[in-house]
Amino acid sequence: MTDPKTLTFALPGDITTLTGGYIYDRRMVQGLRDQGRHVDVLALPDSFPTPSDSDMRQALDALQALPADRPVIIDGLAFGALDPQGVAAIRAPIVAMIHHPLAQESALPADLADHLWRTERANLAHARHVMVPSQHTRDMLVDRYDVPADRITVARPGTDRPEQPATPQDPPLILSVGILHPRKGHDVLIAALAALADLDWQAVIVGNPWDAAHVADLQAQIAASGLDGRLELAGRVEADRLADLYRKASIFALATRYEGYGIVFDEALSHGLPIVSTRAGAVPGTVPADAGLLVAPDDAPALAQALRRMLTDPAERAARAAAAARAGAALPSWSDTARVAGGVLDALD
Repeated sequence: MTDPKTLTFALPGDITTLTGGYIYDRRMVQGLRDQGRHVDVLALPDSFPTPSDSDMRQALDALQALPADRPVIIDGLAFGALDPQGVAAIRAPIVAMIHHPLAQESALPADLADHLWRTERANLAHARHVMVPSQHTRDMLVDRYDVPADRITVARPGTDRPEQPATPQDPPLILSVGILHPRKGHDVLIAALAALADLDWQAVIVGNPWDAAHVADLQAQIAASGLDGRLELAGRVEADRLADLYRKASIFALATRYEGYGIVFDEALSHGLPIVSTRAGAVPGTVPADAGLLVAPDDAPALAQALRRMLTDPAERAARAAAAARAGAALPSWSDTARVAGGVLDALD
C-alpha cells in the first residue's frame, strides 16, 4: 500500500541552486512538508543530464534502493536522462516532474537531442503520473512523447506577492531575469538594446552564471556595443537586491529561446511590469496578451522595436502594466501549487 504522506524528492545537485526549476522544486518540497508530509530530498549527481557511467550507476542505485511503498518525485533534469532499463527496475511509484523536455534545450547536438528524446520518452512510460508546470509542456508530452493525457497534471508555479510598492526609476529601468545560459537569449537582448542607444534607459540582467565561457561572451558583447554604464550584467544577486530591482523597474524583458514555463514572468506580473519577450514555448500561455509584447525568438530588431514602443509610449506602457498587475493578483500561491501535487500523491494506487 502506497503511503503518500512519506515520499522522496530526487533531483540532481543542490536544491538551493538559483534557477527556476530548482526554485520550483524547493518550494514544492516546502509546501508538501507544510501539509504534514515527510519529504526526504535525495541529491543525485549534478552531472545530469549528461552523467558519467559512474554517476548514472550511483543515481540508479539510490533510486532502486527506495522502498516500494514510498512514492518518489524525480526532477526531469535527471529523470529524462536516466537509463530506461534502470528506471524500469525502480520499485517506488514514480511521479515525474517535467519542467520542460530535455531534448528541447537549445543548441544541443542533434545526436544528444535524439538520445534524450528517446530516453525521456521511454522513462515516461514507467511513471505512475507526470507533473508539469504548464499546459504547453502537457501538450508536448501528449503529442511527442505519447504520455496519456489522464496521467499528466499541470501544477502551475506559485508566486510570492511583493512586500513593498513599486517605485519606478527615471530613466526607465529594463529588468531581465534568467540564468546566464544561451537558452535565455541574453545575447539577443543585448543586441536589441544596442539599437536603442538614442533613447534614455538603463538595464540590468540578473541570472545565476551557468557557463563561464558564455558569461565572458556576454560581457564582451556588452563592451563592444558601447553599453557599459547603461547595462549591468549583474549575475547572481541576493534576494533583497532582486526585490529592489523589480520595484524600481518599468519593463521586464527576456529574449528567451524556449521556456517550459518561466517563473520569472509570473514574478514580473506580480510586480505589475509590462513584459517584452518572445513567442517561445510556454511564454504565450504565461504572459497575457494585454500585458506584454511578444516577438519571434532570435529576432533582435523586432525585440528592439517592441522595447522602443514600450519606452516611447507611456500610455501603452501604463495600460500593459495595469493588465500585468491584474493578472499577477490572480496568480496561484506556492501553497496552491503544493496542494495540486498533494492531490497527485494522494491519488496514487
